[in-house]
Amino acid sequence: MENGTRLNRFLAMCGIGARRKVEEIIASGRVRINGKVVLLPGYRVGPDTDVSVDGQTVRPQEHRYLVMNKPAGVVCAVEDGFDPTVLGLLTPEFQNTRLFPVGRLDKESRGLLILTNDGAFAQEILHPSKRILREYEAMLDHAITRKEVRKWMAGSLLDGRLIKPVNVLLLDKEPAGCWVSVVLAEGVKREVRRMAAEIGCDVVVLVRKRIGKMELKNLQQGHFIEMSRGSLWNAIRSGGVV
Repeated sequence: MENGTRLNRFLAMCGIGARRKVEEIIASGRVRINGKVVLLPGYRVGPDTDVSVDGQTVRPQEHRYLVMNKPAGVVCAVEDGFDPTVLGLLTPEFQNTRLFPVGRLDKESRGLLILTNDGAFAQEILHPSKRILREYEAMLDHAITRKEVRKWMAGSLLDGRLIKPVNVLLLDKEPAGCWVSVVLAEGVKREVRRMAAEIGCDVVVLVRKRIGKMELKNLQQGHFIEMSRGSLWNAIRSGGVV
């Protein structure tokens, strides 16, 4: 089938997930087209094709884009058997729209979080080639010196790779010497906390303040706003305040 939409893109349009997750689902044989298992991500899906995942028919849905100020105490997951999730903070109108968090903030952290059902958009946000920087503010358990800041800037060996922050800056906030701004270009699990541990510090408070050029200022913890795809991209690329 020459025309139509690639299966991996079609499933992302249905809100099944970002590209990597979608391709894992296809490879595991969970996708059927007109009743037959299809394992090719590039298979073309036409407008009248019946596509099912785990026996449930899926169709492209209206894309939704939310920006949340995630509070501490909830996890960035669609579902969790132990802890409340960010989806539990949403109003009923969003409960059946297949939203998922774009990237992660650990349970103890708070701040800017994007939720969407647009898998292609999520992939663009997360892919390192897009170089969408993320800024965090962290309060450490004790004051650090400029020498320790330079050591932090030199990078840390995380998961077998040397990960260097784009910038680390001491902030003029109380308690003095304990607050730092950390700017990162790629996501590694709990990297700010693990980097801090490399210089002998624990992170007491961690807040994501910026995604790209979109800055958290007004949105209260646990609250969210809906944006259009265009306005969200504009805030990330050109600057915006939420």
